[in-house]
Amino acid sequence: MNKYVVAASVVGTLVGGSILIKDYTGGGLCPSKATIVGKTVIITGANTGIGKETALELAKRGGRIIMACRDMGKCEDSAREIRGKTLNHNVFAKHLDLASTKSIKEFAKSILKEEEHINILINNAAVMRCPHWNTDDGFEMQFGVNHLGHFLLTNLLLDKMKVSGQSRIVNVSSLAHIAGDMDFEDLNWEKKKYNTKAAYCQSKLANILFTNELAKKLQGTEVTANSLHPGVADTELGRHTGLHRSTFSSTVLGPMFWFLIKTPKQAAQSSVYLAVGEDLQGKSGKYFNALKEKEPAKQALNGETAEKLWKESAKLVHLDEALQELKS
Repeated sequence: MNKYVVAASVVGTLVGGSILIKDYTGGGLCPSKATIVGKTVIITGANTGIGKETALELAKRGGRIIMACRDMGKCEDSAREIRGKTLNHNVFAKHLDLASTKSIKEFAKSILKEEEHINILINNAAVMRCPHWNTDDGFEMQFGVNHLGHFLLTNLLLDKMKVSGQSRIVNVSSLAHIAGDMDFEDLNWEKKKYNTKAAYCQSKLANILFTNELAKKLQGTEVTANSLHPGVADTELGRHTGLHRSTFSSTVLGPMFWFLIKTPKQAAQSSVYLAVGEDLQGKSGKYFNALKEKEPAKQALNGETAEKLWKESAKLVHLDEALQELKS
């Protein structure tokens, strides 16, 4: 009988230890207990993965949550689920296709008309390592959605955020930015052979450069902008990678990945922290890896590159005309 007790004890210890290791590698939970009752939050790509968990957590904290997604069926389902779990009825699904500047302008116009204020904007949606697709406006998909779409959206909502008081912009980037390079001669991969990995890394570098230039332009206002790497998470983002689909990765590497790869809830803690952390009030132009402020790659700190990217992005999305349309 004793040998069974010992065996059960060993198994229990191994399971408990595994869970502790998983929690440790996950980076921990957002340390802030702040509530955001009365504040309006917009989260792009919020119907699944990190975005959905971010929406759930911020709904628990009492925020008015606008889940901005392309797939309205999934978004409505996720919003309904979050309302049920949190009993927060101020959780809404709204259509936004970041691969279409027309959709982005329509979304922004509707938000500015319907919402009294915008306190938190979390640019979370992303496409990773997809085939060589183009957006409705002819931009390479990863650069178009991950950077240009959020660049346009943020700028269209910026004036409302400035008059909303202490507002925050959170841009979800990736550690992949360290391998990124801004090729201003061919940002949309029209001349060189397409490399899906390099295109993704470029878009994630663009996220940080955009954040830094935005923070610079926001000096003197009560709006802050910060970027983050949420960690490698088990989400649908990797749907286009062979590793995500392979039998080898799910069987042989699966147990190892279980320790190293975060759950969507764990990965969402960074976005939640940057959105609500009291100790981050007034902090802007910073990059976070999980819950800790870090220095990004050298190329992400180049001010001239950031300024040039801003100017090129504004031209590509016709920012001046888009801003004028909002006023008409």
